Amino acid sequence: MRDVLPALLGWWREGRTVALATVVGTWDSAPRPVGAAMLVGPDGSVVGSVSGGCVEADVCALAEEVLADGVPVLRRYGVSDADALAVGLPCGGTLDVHVAAVSPATFPGLDELATLVDAGEPVAVATVVAAPRPDQRGRRLVLRPDGARLAGGLGSPRVDAAVTDDARGLLAAGRDELLTYGPDGERLGEGLQVLVAVLAPRPRMLVCGASEFATALARMGAFLGYRVTVCDARARFATPARFPQADEVVVDWPHRYLAAEAAAGRLDGRTALCVLTHDPKFDVPLLAAALRLPLGYVGVMGSRRTHADRVARLRAEGLTDVELGRMASPLGLDLGARTPEETAVSIAAELVSRRWGGQGRPLSEGSGRIHHEPGGPGTAEP
Repeated sequence: MRDVLPALLGWWREGRTVALATVVGTWDSAPRPVGAAMLVGPDGSVVGSVSGGCVEADVCALAEEVLADGVPVLRRYGVSDADALAVGLPCGGTLDVHVAAVSPATFPGLDELATLVDAGEPVAVATVVAAPRPDQRGRRLVLRPDGARLAGGLGSPRVDAAVTDDARGLLAAGRDELLTYGPDGERLGEGLQVLVAVLAPRPRMLVCGASEFATALARMGAFLGYRVTVCDARARFATPARFPQADEVVVDWPHRYLAAEAAAGRLDGRTALCVLTHDPKFDVPLLAAALRLPLGYVGVMGSRRTHADRVARLRAEGLTDVELGRMASPLGLDLGARTPEETAVSIAAELVSRRWGGQGRPLSEGSGRIHHEPGGPGTAEP
């Protein structure tokens, strides 16, 4: 939803009604994850995507119906369609798409939500996508991490309470999820489905070492959706002109900057730290601090020989085998990369692999489903 929020807010502020289509369930090789969103505007224009092109035309037709009658719709797409020529997913997956109308009347508080998102505050939007009671379908509840309600309600105090409790956990994890309850919020029941979409701040990528490899990696990190910071103690090299796609360029000793960010609470389990200096006077104090923080990824550039020397120095600093085991060194997947751009692709590939639990092998050599579930707690998420 985050990707389409600016366009949605523009129409909302004009008092116009928009159809919001959201992926609420996926199976097998569905091309987009839960939470992927698409808008169909009042003028028929489309923003975003729910399948990468497979079912968008049919979703647009559904959206027109929803805009006409205001009734939310939940539809399943996949290869199980009886007619082989009917709308389906050529890739072989299945997905459920929820389509509902959004306007100032149906989504109060959207402007406040957007303000918080712009300020980097995490927000959760809970939407009823299926319910025994027709009047509950399409209802929304907007929540902050402390459980405070910003707007809306799901039609029952017990449902609101159950969803609020679960949404706080999803806000902490930074992920979307479809939750199932009984009709009045019973946890072991069924019949009520609620999508919790988490609009969290972008995860951070800290790139230490203002080299040409850092320039390429900053560009790749921005492409993947990270908030990128480049840090180097050498003011001559750490300049915004050299890193136009970084969100910020900091002139400081990396270990000192990392400690300040950790103390300020601006690092978390989604943060990726990429150390490209391969210089012990920078690397060792930085890694001695980083490997004791709950970061999602700590990767370090260097040869095998450099890695062995680095490990010896870190052991001398008192780091344990468990702490050293959190270090990806040398960082990146084995792609045979040589240029800065190729190396950035290699590092990005490792981050994606860790997030989704991929193996880094050619897909043509494997079998079974292509897409994976998230890699689990502690992984770096773009």
